Amino acid sequence: MDAQQALADLTEISSQIEAAVVFDDKGTVVGSTLTDGERFAQSAADLLAAAEGLKTGDSPLTQLEIATGEGSVFVVRDGKTTIAATTAPAPTVGLVFYDLKSALRSVKPAPKPRPKPAAKPKPKPAPKKTAAKKPAAPRTRKKPDAS
Repeated sequence: MDAQQALADLTEISSQIEAAVVFDDKGTVVGSTLTDGERFAQSAADLLAAAEGLKTGDSPLTQLEIATGEGSVFVVRDGKTTIAATTAPAPTVGLVFYDLKSALRSVKPAPKPRPKPAAKPKPKPAPKKTAAKKPAAPRTRKKPDAS
């Protein structure tokens, strides 16, 4: 499913999500519910970068929530793809993260065209082998029994 369809499904099933954007690790927006999705994607990427500097441990940051009195910003990253969303105040945090992760999983990257392998020449069929004929055995006559 493409990112735009995934976001349409997300906003339809999750009443808590007000706006959302999907972007790649280079900041390219692949889907957005906003007219200025690039600006929101850049802000979400900046939030992730700032949080990366504060986190403990070696594993990469995969989810983030920023809560204010006016609402929350959620960011979920899976590999090179990230989804960010805004909500009203006091959202059900676990449910929002679940919905965002589900939407992100449904986004499939555009398949890269595979180069076609060079056509191999068809091998010539092997000549059919015919069974060698055995030379005929000499005929012998049976002698009648003298009984």
